[in-house]
Amino acid sequence: MKILISADMEGATGVTWPADVLPGTPQWERCRSMFTSDVNAAALGFYDGGADEVLVNEAHWSMRNLLLEHLDERVQMLTGKHKSLSMVEGIQHGDVDAVAFVGYHTGAGTEGVLAHTYLANSITGVWLDDVRASEGLLNAHVAAEYGVPVVLVTGDDLTCVDAEGYAPDARKVAVKDYVSRYAAVCRTPTRTAADIRAAARTATALAGRRDPVTGKTFTVELEFDAEHLAAAATVVPGVAASGERRVAYTSATMYEGIRTFKAVTTIVSAAVEEQYG
Repeated sequence: MKILISADMEGATGVTWPADVLPGTPQWERCRSMFTSDVNAAALGFYDGGADEVLVNEAHWSMRNLLLEHLDERVQMLTGKHKSLSMVEGIQHGDVDAVAFVGYHTGAGTEGVLAHTYLANSITGVWLDDVRASEGLLNAHVAAEYGVPVVLVTGDDLTCVDAEGYAPDARKVAVKDYVSRYAAVCRTPTRTAADIRAAARTATALAGRRDPVTGKTFTVELEFDAEHLAAAATVVPGVAASGERRVAYTSATMYEGIRTFKAVTTIVSAAVEEQYG
């Protein structure tokens, strides 16, 4: 049994504000250990439940945040950027039996600690087939296309609520409770590690490949905080304006959909000016 852990950082234990997750800051350096603790706890829980392999895919920012030397020796880690499926890279090879979303968060334009979807500020909303989409929802649809169930989600309490919409059977662990976008009531790493490990152990029973979800198209719409970003996004083939600050596109598969999403966010990031956005 092989489990993939997609590890993001905004939803990690103790993380509440931008400096906690921005590489190079003193706060990021401090929070890396708590992020690593969450991920390691999930891996240990999956091993407790009978998993043979755990592959961790680094999914935050530079994708070079976790402390490899602090992970259980049985774990393997995929680190670094420029991966075909970004946050769920590794799911496409036919050997993954379940995926866990560790350190996840709510989507752009919603309540939640450090809520966003891919870009911290420029994207103010994302909809998948008219449903407001978090990164968890988008990635869950990619996983379903490969027949891989989401069995564990960790983050703030609102992330757990969000996950009920895309992975109702998954185990959920809230490591903190939302107060504002930059404030939360946090549990200690000792407590969250125990909670995550216990949840992962029971989540292992949910692992097992499903029939791939195929045969449908996906329409993705994005809203930006400035008109020129929407114009920049239309450089991507198939992406068209759908409003003053909105673009939309339709993909035959979610594999294509998430790759187009990645292309749009890459181009939009390059179009953001430091002072005016």
